[in-house]
Amino acid sequence: MRTAVLGLGEAGRRYAADLAAAGWQVTGYDPAPVTTPAGVRRAASLAEAVQDAELVLGLTGARFAVPVAEQAAADLSARACFADFNSAAPAAKREVARALAGTGAEVADVAVLAPVPRLGAATPLLVSGPGADRVAAAFRGVGAEVDVLAEPVGAAAGRKLLRSVFMKGLAAAVLEAVSAGEAAGCEDWVRAQIAAELGEHGPVLTERLITGTRTHAARRLHEVEASRDYLAELGVRTSVCEATLAWLGELAGDPRE
Repeated sequence: MRTAVLGLGEAGRRYAADLAAAGWQVTGYDPAPVTTPAGVRRAASLAEAVQDAELVLGLTGARFAVPVAEQAAADLSARACFADFNSAAPAAKREVARALAGTGAEVADVAVLAPVPRLGAATPLLVSGPGADRVAAAFRGVGAEVDVLAEPVGAAAGRKLLRSVFMKGLAAAVLEAVSAGEAAGCEDWVRAQIAAELGEHGPVLTERLITGTRTHAARRLHEVEASRDYLAELGVRTSVCEATLAWLGELAGDPRE
């Protein structure tokens, strides 16, 4: 499998490294001076990265997803599948598909359903769009659980944003309760109460919600903004999203009004 990974940030590096270790021919591209994983060939340009690729993974971050797709269109093979893994709004995913419409390549909208550092290339995925079956076959081969939606590009992204309302909102509720417990001198008791309600893996999940939110607040801020905007499109109130944004903004040093 000749694969191009566009974007070698935390998630892109892990995917590139795991896929190379699984025997895929992986080419990575990132204009930033980031580390190239072992076994991955570093391309000097985006055009070089995608020109011979059978599968292209877009892991550039949501704000770069559309311009990168537009740039890739000129050199993408008609036999390729362009899989956008970014946490972006459904409208942005549809823009990616439009940018690639004249190339003949298939497009897949991929929603990553858990933090990539935990399971790497085996992270569960939700996929929609014309290229969904190709992505599913490829990633099931490296141990990922992949659900395919028989729906257009944008459907998987929308489902992920709905999930994010709950998951990121849960993290914000945990942070607020634990912070209040600390102020009241009973943090351990509050953590224990939360963990008990979350079930068998409650203590680990509680810690992961707190640590992960603090570590990745800036990135999650943009994801929850996309969730809020999607809910607004659906005509649904966004109170939980707004409260979550306040917490993430404070942690990221970007306070929201």
